[in-house]
Amino acid sequence: MRGFNVAKGYGHLDISLPKRGSGRSAGYDLAVCRDIRIEPGEIVLADTGVKAYMQDDEVLKVYPRSSLPHKHGLTIPNNVGIIDADYYDNPDNDGAIFVQLRNFTHQAVHLKKGTRIAQGIFCKYLKADGDAVINDTRNGGFGSTG
Repeated sequence: MRGFNVAKGYGHLDISLPKRGSGRSAGYDLAVCRDIRIEPGEIVLADTGVKAYMQDDEVLKVYPRSSLPHKHGLTIPNNVGIIDADYYDNPDNDGAIFVQLRNFTHQAVHLKKGTRIAQGIFCKYLKADGDAVINDTRNGGFGSTG
């Protein structure tokens, strides 16, 4: 049981849920949910307006689309984003997925609503022997566990 929903506060934006581009595609395309402008050298949090639900032993890995640097002069500065299962419905932002984007060009980049920027791939993960958690609850994202 895994998939996507529109996050709270984004229902008025007429957002399409992520889809795979073809039958053999691993990734679900994530798009910006509103027009954005990214200045040269700037890093922004681009909101998608969607959230992902999954099993407790799964993660959604968010990678840049291969066309992102070539078409837009953008990259994801941390190379891969990790969306944990407990991020869904968290009290700070309902689990809305944001993608960090860095403009490495010398001019502003404009993205129109619906521009596909990243792809999310659901994956199982393993735990180490003697696994111990740091926090029992999640509050927000982007470094929220310390």
